[in-house]
Formats: sequence, structure tokens, C-alpha cells
Amino acid sequence: MKYVALINVMPHKELLDPQGKTVAHNIKYLHIDGVDDVRIGKHIRMVVEAESESDANAKVDTVCRKLLANMIMEHYEFTLAPAV
Repeated sequence: MKYVALINVMPHKELLDPQGKTVAHNIKYLHIDGVDDVRIGKHIRMVVEAESESDANAKVDTVCRKLLANMIMEHYEFTLAPAV
């Protein structure tokens, strides 16, 4: 069965996010008020073939930990749903 994983990888809150700081700083030039903090991360969509949802979950978790996220600087979360 195929599953769709929607993965978000973000920098740890404790770490400086220079891209986010730059965007937050420059929003004022668009004359937009009320934006306090911007964090830049990655959004990944992945289709996984697996025998069960738990197997798909394990595969996605392994890919995130070993390939997509730098666990020293980033954290990740994902949702998993059957592909339609």
C-alpha cells in the first residue's frame, strides 16, 4: 500500500535562524505590521510503499533522522495518510 508523508523540518527554537531574521527584518518594507518572528524550514512530500501504516511510519522516521534533518540543529514532524 502507498502512503503520503508530509514532513516539516525546522531549526531548533534555541538556534539563530538567519534566513528567518532577514525575512522578519524586511517585512517592514512591505508596510506589514504585527509580524514578530519568522522561522524558515523545509516542507517535504514523500510517497512511501509499505505493507502497513506502522511500517511506513518507521520508514519515514528513518529517512527524516538519517537524511532530511540535521538532528543537532533541526527537529522534524510528519503526518502520514494513505495515498489516494
